[in-house]
Amino acid sequence: MLWLAVASPALAQLPPAPAIPPMPESAAPNSENAFANVQISPRPDAEPVVLHVAPRGGTAGDSSATRPFATLEQAQAAVRRFNRERPVTVRLADGVYHLTAPLHFSAEDGGHDGHVVRWEAAPGAQPTLSGGTIVRNWTLADRARNIWVAPIEKGSDPRQLWVDGRLAHRAAVEAPRAAFRFFDWGIQIVDPAWRFLAGLPDQGRMEVENTGFFTDRRAVIEQIEGDRILLRQPGWRNNLIGYDTFARPVSGDKARFFIANALAFVRAPGDWYADPQQGLLYYRPEDGKTPEASEIVLPRLEALVTIGGSVDAPVCDLTFYGLAFRHTSWRGPNGAEGYASQQSGSYLAGDIPNYPADPIRDCSWGCAAFEAQRNHWRQQPAAVQVSAAQRIVFENVTFAQLGQIALGIGNNPEANFAGPGLAARSIEVRGSRFGPLAGGAIMVGGTTTDAHHPSRPELAVRDIVIRDNRIETVSQDYREQAAILVTYATATLILHNDVSDAPYDGIDVGWGWGTNDPGGNTAYMSRARGYYDQPGNRIYDTPTTLRDTVVLGNRVHGVKRWFPDGGAIYHLSADPGALIAENYIYDVPGGIGVYLDEGSRYVTVRNNVIEGVDLWANLNAQDDAQPRRTNMDNIAVGNWYNSGKANGNWSAYLNNRLIDNIVVQGDAWPEAARAIIDRAGVRAPEAAQ
Repeated sequence: MLWLAVASPALAQLPPAPAIPPMPESAAPNSENAFANVQISPRPDAEPVVLHVAPRGGTAGDSSATRPFATLEQAQAAVRRFNRERPVTVRLADGVYHLTAPLHFSAEDGGHDGHVVRWEAAPGAQPTLSGGTIVRNWTLADRARNIWVAPIEKGSDPRQLWVDGRLAHRAAVEAPRAAFRFFDWGIQIVDPAWRFLAGLPDQGRMEVENTGFFTDRRAVIEQIEGDRILLRQPGWRNNLIGYDTFARPVSGDKARFFIANALAFVRAPGDWYADPQQGLLYYRPEDGKTPEASEIVLPRLEALVTIGGSVDAPVCDLTFYGLAFRHTSWRGPNGAEGYASQQSGSYLAGDIPNYPADPIRDCSWGCAAFEAQRNHWRQQPAAVQVSAAQRIVFENVTFAQLGQIALGIGNNPEANFAGPGLAARSIEVRGSRFGPLAGGAIMVGGTTTDAHHPSRPELAVRDIVIRDNRIETVSQDYREQAAILVTYATATLILHNDVSDAPYDGIDVGWGWGTNDPGGNTAYMSRARGYYDQPGNRIYDTPTTLRDTVVLGNRVHGVKRWFPDGGAIYHLSADPGALIAENYIYDVPGGIGVYLDEGSRYVTVRNNVIEGVDLWANLNAQDDAQPRRTNMDNIAVGNWYNSGKANGNWSAYLNNRLIDNIVVQGDAWPEAARAIIDRAGVRAPEAAQ
């Protein structure tokens, strides 16, 4: 049925793509991973029980429209009395529902016997589930610098502050990398102009940040002694190994270096700083304004909603309609781990076995200790988390003012505060709005061995539908995160979304750099990388769960605003049946339209319209590993582009083919291309059915 939704008369009129050569037997799905796509329709034979909730309801309410419940927890308890026999609708009145802890949905909270539990906004209402507190009682602390102060709860140490719905700037200064030298013990100040850092108070809460070619790394300062900045461990050690590291970023002098989180850095309008020990928040408002004239929200919770049963008893048949999720702050980087970013929400943590004696010399372009960790990278916990769940729907939902990835579906176990991680099936996100956000919008799938080769079939993530969503102004703090990321999942459909205003990629699909595909990635068998020499890194003869991904009809623009690496639409690893078609990509100056990176195989790039880029297609075939072959059996056919070129090894040896792609002058798009442009992006509700 899902494929019927994808088809359109206009699509049928386009020239068919030439047949792709048959997949080798090793790439065909095995019985262990070929799961039936079973859809169970809600039973129509019962009227739902309707439970009313209002933020100003009474504790003695009976859930009627005239005497609503006062809390979501009351409604949740009532749902469990009815949902085994009837569908249940929880109807939220207008207003803000302030959560004191994440709202958890277990198997008891979903529908049973084909019924659906629906949490919806009352007609005309815009209810908000908030994990934040409005800051009040401001007084002027420093008239000359226009810095104000307000009391907050002692111990409160968020990483974000939202002012009139926008992300305020956590106090930081940008410093030239040339003013510092980087060592395994920490950072040396070589420019005397920066020696003032040693005189700042509360140094143990200060941080350093580096944005390179594709990573956004953070480490927490232990103390500053003269010209030596000592960093907390293991965060600093983990930020020195791998690729695009603190000490040796791929982008060299173009990398950017920041020192953050000191009251002395509150210098520009919009800057803020929190002092958790004293329970004080400092803020410099825009010129001519006072803080009391704005709504200033301090996040308290690290997540808002967790949906997770168990592998054997998943949460089923749960719908959220018309709600808004706002105000969280994931505080993981505050501690000794910092944030050893690897790519798009994944990071290194913990003590690394066999750590190199000289990490900057020996592990700034990979090494054995780093390669042994690839299947153990952690993922950032989302504000709304879904695992061990089936048939969950988010429709007409707003995800905004969240301090991390907004929605996580089937992510690693450590990225879920409840539930086992992974094991997400038949999840749909439609007609919703994302942004502004500190992190990415949607992250699907995990990065562990159980993500790509599940030890139990039920752990596989499959049948995720992301359609007709508007995603704008994301990854404002965690700049390395894609707006939409799919790691390992089967039959994901990414349809007719509008993605814009992002520092990194718009839509990313795939993980593993081909290392976990049948036969592995031979480029990682070299002595330099030694990936397969490390414990647990197997050469598989069966495919991963990544297959049949469709990226169709999306409008992707205004992305790649910070990092040169990646693409507006980016792909990694083997993905049998993958289709990237009828997308409209524009306004990505100096960037890449469609990027097929390491290990990409069996991908069809068809009938896309690409304008205003440096490369309309880029294929990283890892030519330095030839005659070994990694990126193979890809085809780009019938695409239109008005700038850039197709880069990479499109050769018969690799069976990568460029066929009938058309260069266009300026905006003289032919009729067929213009039709793609007109159809791309969010559709009207009736057209999206």
